[in-house]
Amino acid sequence: MNPGHQHRDCKRLVLLGVLLGVLWEAGCTQIRYSVPEELEKGSSVGNIAKDLGLEPGELVERGVRIVSRGRAQLFALNLRSGSLITAGRIDREALCLGTVKCQLNLEILMEDEVKIYGVEIEVRDVNDNAPYFRDGELEIKMSENAATGMRFPLPHALDPDIGKNSLQSYALSPNIHFSLDVQSGADGNKYPELVLEHALDREEKAVHHLVLTASDGGDPVRSGTARIRVVVVDVNDNAPAFAQPEYRASVRENVAPGSQLLRVNATDPDEGANAEVTYSFRYVDDQAAQVFKLDQKLGTILTIGELNHEESEFYEMEVQAMDNAGYSARAKVLITVLDVNDNAPEVVVTSVTSSVLENSPRGALIALLNIHDQDSGENGQVTCFIQRNLPFKLEKSYGNYYSLVTDTVLDREQVPSYNITVTATDRGSPPLSTEIHILLNVADTNDNPPTFPQASYLAYIPENNPRGTSVFSVTAQDPDSGENAQVTYSLADSTLQGAPLSSFVSINSDTGVLYALRSFDFEQFRDLQLWVIARDSGEPPLRSNVSLSLFVVDQNDNAPEILYPTFPTDGSTGMELAPRSAEPGYLVTKVVAVDRDSGQNAWLSYRLLKASEPGLFAVGVHTGEVRTARALQDRDALKQSLVVAVQDHGQPPLSATVTLTVAVADSIPDVLADLGSLESPTNQDDADLTLYLVVAVAAVSCVFLAFVIVLMALRLRRWHTSRLLQASGVGLADVPASHFVGVNGMRTFLQTYSHEVSLTADSRKSHLIFPQPNYADTLISHDSCEKSEPLLPSGDAVFSKDNNVLIQVSPSKQDLLLERSCMLWNL
Repeated sequence: MNPGHQHRDCKRLVLLGVLLGVLWEAGCTQIRYSVPEELEKGSSVGNIAKDLGLEPGELVERGVRIVSRGRAQLFALNLRSGSLITAGRIDREALCLGTVKCQLNLEILMEDEVKIYGVEIEVRDVNDNAPYFRDGELEIKMSENAATGMRFPLPHALDPDIGKNSLQSYALSPNIHFSLDVQSGADGNKYPELVLEHALDREEKAVHHLVLTASDGGDPVRSGTARIRVVVVDVNDNAPAFAQPEYRASVRENVAPGSQLLRVNATDPDEGANAEVTYSFRYVDDQAAQVFKLDQKLGTILTIGELNHEESEFYEMEVQAMDNAGYSARAKVLITVLDVNDNAPEVVVTSVTSSVLENSPRGALIALLNIHDQDSGENGQVTCFIQRNLPFKLEKSYGNYYSLVTDTVLDREQVPSYNITVTATDRGSPPLSTEIHILLNVADTNDNPPTFPQASYLAYIPENNPRGTSVFSVTAQDPDSGENAQVTYSLADSTLQGAPLSSFVSINSDTGVLYALRSFDFEQFRDLQLWVIARDSGEPPLRSNVSLSLFVVDQNDNAPEILYPTFPTDGSTGMELAPRSAEPGYLVTKVVAVDRDSGQNAWLSYRLLKASEPGLFAVGVHTGEVRTARALQDRDALKQSLVVAVQDHGQPPLSATVTLTVAVADSIPDVLADLGSLESPTNQDDADLTLYLVVAVAAVSCVFLAFVIVLMALRLRRWHTSRLLQASGVGLADVPASHFVGVNGMRTFLQTYSHEVSLTADSRKSHLIFPQPNYADTLISHDSCEKSEPLLPSGDAVFSKDNNVLIQVSPSKQDLLLERSCMLWNL
């Protein structure tokens, strides 16, 4: 064989294989079934799961469903068996009247792949309709001179079935005057005609009754009848004739009811009444009969209803013209309905989701739309779009299906929902459009942590607060929603003075209210540093924290505390000394007090609450210094009792008091002389001792008076001697005379002393406390005392502590007073 021929044959085989593959691919998405009409509801049409390459159980998993639009659904899916079944009774004549092949189309949607499969179902005719006549009775008028063989048209029977199930034959009841002849028209229909076989004689029989039977070819055979009444009339030998056998008209579907479409015209060569023609519809279907009307006299065809190109774009009718003799003619009328743009596009939401996660990727499917316009031509061409500036777009998928998908990543916190308007507009003039609105909620994801409005917080709580007191409240905001925005609060773990922070304060996890778990003391600590943590309930949870400084506010809960004078620990009573020679303003002592509170609560003021001699002493309001308010007088008692109150400035104010005992005397002997008056006897022995002490004090007073007289004499002598020394210019002239005193011819330096003396007394002994004088610069003459007995008997003690000398006076006070006099003399 020639190699060139072999090569060409191989190329032909390859092309044939490619062509078969293309045809197979094109046909794999088109499924065809054939079923007879009048099936019961639920009857199986075909195994759709098998034809889709699926198992029956996969229909639900993959979201397989019927999405055909338009009339009520005639078919359904049996998800258990995977079969396509009838959803109700199927009447072929109602669906496909007048068509030879009845074919129904529907679409199957597989949602997981968003793929559409076309299904074509052929409905086969069954003989479920008998032939029928539109008019059950017909009257035919025949001239009695009608020639034999004359034909009279009979009513045309109708049968909605097709093929052999449709009208097949006519039969006439037996009659000697008439026979039946059936003619086949150019359109394939059979038209019965009544043939006059024998001449009529009206005088013999004026009316003939016939029965016309129409039968189909089904099994069993179905038939219908019409009664024909033949009326024999007088001579009329010409039948009407139409000017043309066929009339055509085109009309827009929006023509108003009552509009004239066309006029048919038939003429009769007879004259007079025999030439009068009436018009009628010889054949018209039910739909056309509701839309058109024929004027019997004029032959005009008018509209009586609204035309709809989408329901029927073509009408075919047969018009009959008949004279008074019953002669008739027929003509066809063809009316074409022109389309106008009177239907807005239809937008059917086949599949839609109400929410989408804000972190969904681009291209996430929102809705599947089917766009259709019932108009034709440009009136039925549709464009579809959504409003601008939205993160979505429309993508055309299969046929008239559009997919609405996301175009960018969404953010619920910026836009929580979208109202998407889908607009479908046709190309008619003027264009019509349809809008649908899809409300899409953006579902939240936990992508925002809680936030506090402030970077830090300050809170204050008064000390001594009750347990459980509400201290402060913090609130954190989370822009998320649902559980992602539910915020709980907690405190960061910490310690305060070695104890966990949770033992001091707590926080309500839901409201953020901070509570004190114990009573705070400003004197123990003054502030707490906390960290409040806000955590949402998302998955995973997000958190943030904020610092909170809690300051304890001082309250006036501490009374002033007196530091000086202190109460002796041995049970004695302290005593201060004020010389009788003190001038007004002389500082006797100072009350020192402190307050553990702070601020205004620690501001102290002093006042003299009570005094045995009013007006004698005054207390500094802010210093606490006790000073003489006036000069002391001889009538003033030796022992003065003062009660000093110390008060702070808190609300309410707190105070403390101290009692001072001030001894008023110019010299120590005066104090000693009055010691007896400070005793408080508790028994009879003490009373006797007091008597002895009074006697001793009286004696000492006498001695002291004598001492004063002698001292005054000595001072006069010193003054006289100093005058002599000044006159003689001795070497001591530079020394002021006031610094010398002479005793027994001896000169002694004088030293001025300031004594702080405290006298204490109890029931058994008296204490005299005064500073130790400095004798370093003093020349002392003690000739009169150097050979005397010891000043204190055994058992009594004299000691120095902090420059103070404590002298204890034993019960033998008479001797002691004499010894004290000697000491004063030496001084």
